Amino acid sequence: QILTGLFLAMHYTSTMTAFSSVTHICRDVNSGWIIRYMHANGASMFFICLFMHVGRGLYYGSYTFLET
Repeated sequence: QILTGLFLAMHYTSTMTAFSSVTHICRDVNSGWIIRYMHANGASMFFICLFMHVGRGLYYGSYTFLET
């Protein structure tokens, strides 16, 4: 996430033409489209793992342990 985010940040401009910046990354930057999708899917996988971790804690009742 950090590496792909830094790579995308090097080519992204947050102005009125932000959408053009994203299309520039996908079309003109070498392997930009795959870096963008790796970043998006990596963020999705991070939140899926986070929700599964919280759900596991709720399912097993680990919030009731006094040692934690």
